[in-house]
Amino acid sequence: MTSRTTTPPDPSDQRRHDVVVVGGGAAGLSAAVTLARSLRDVVVIDAGEPRNAPAEGAHNLLGREGVAPLELLAAGREEALGYGAQIRPGRATAARRSSDGFEVTLADGATVTGRRLLLATGLVDELPDVPGVRELWGSHVLHCPYCHGYEVRGRRIGVLGTSPNVLHQTLLLRQLSSDVTLFLHEAPEPDDEGWEQLAALGVRVVVGRVRELVHDGDGLHAVVLDDGHTFPVDAVAVQPRFVARSELYEQLGGTPTENPMGRHLTTDPTGATDLEGVWAAGNAGDLSAMVGASAAQGVMAGAVINADLVMADARAAVRERAERARAVGV
Repeated sequence: MTSRTTTPPDPSDQRRHDVVVVGGGAAGLSAAVTLARSLRDVVVIDAGEPRNAPAEGAHNLLGREGVAPLELLAAGREEALGYGAQIRPGRATAARRSSDGFEVTLADGATVTGRRLLLATGLVDELPDVPGVRELWGSHVLHCPYCHGYEVRGRRIGVLGTSPNVLHQTLLLRQLSSDVTLFLHEAPEPDDEGWEQLAALGVRVVVGRVRELVHDGDGLHAVVLDDGHTFPVDAVAVQPRFVARSELYEQLGGTPTENPMGRHLTTDPTGATDLEGVWAAGNAGDLSAMVGASAAQGVMAGAVINADLVMADARAAVRERAERARAVGV
C-alpha cells in the first residue's frame, strides 16, 4: 500500500495549534493519536519518506508482526485523522521560537505554529561506500539482527566490517546461521578473546577490503574483495552510522549528542529535550529504537506534552481569574 491519506492544507488556516509534530512515522503518528485523544489540536508535518520503506515487513511488533511498513503508516494516519488530528504533507525546513510557542516553516513557504513542538524526524543511515550496499539496502543488505535476521536464518551471511562493534554484530548473526563470514574491510581486528570466539563458533574471517557486492534482479550473489577473491553469500549485514535529523533542533539552539553509534537528540525518559517546549521521539532521540519502541516513545511524549499543556492552561486560568477579580474590585 503506497497511498497517503492526509488533511488537505488550508492556506487560510493561521491558527496556533496546541502541538506541531514534525515527522509522520510510528513515533509522530502515535504521539498525534495520544494528543488527539486528549482533545488537543495537533498537526503532523509529514515529508512522506519513512526510513523503513524498502523493507518488506516490520517485525517484533505485537499484533502486527510482519506488516508492510507503508501499510502500517497508512493505518496510523487513518487512526490519527479519526481522532481529529491534521496531517499536512510537506518538509519542515526551519523552526524558530515565537512569543507564544514555535513557528515551523515548510519547503513550500507555508508556516505552521504551535504551543509545543515534537520532533519525530528520525535518522539517516550513513551506509558504507561499497557498490551494491545502497542498492540492496533493506532487502539483502541489513543491519539489525532483530529486525530482519530471522528472514535470513540458515543462509550464507556476510558481515561487512566498518566499526569496532562488528564482533558483537557477527556473534548475533551467528545465532541465526552456521554459515557466517566476517569481512574485516575497515574494521579493526578482534582482540585475542574475539578471535577465539569466532574460531570456536566456526565464523570465517576474511582480511582485506571489499570492492563490491555482486547482485542482479534475482538478488545478492557474492562479496568481491579488492584483490578479486569472490565469496558467495545470500545476505550481508552492515553497521551504518546513524545520524538523527537534527536541523530543526539545532536551529532552536540545541546541540546533538555524539555516541559510538552516531548522533542523536538528547532527551529524558519522557522525550523532553534540553530546550523548553521541545520534545523528541523515535529514532531522533533513540538511534536503536525499532518500530514498536518508537511508537511507545511517541505515546509517552504525547502524554507528557498534554500534561504540560494542562498545567500551563491551569496556571493561565488562575491568572485570568485573578485579573477578572481585580477588574471588578473584588
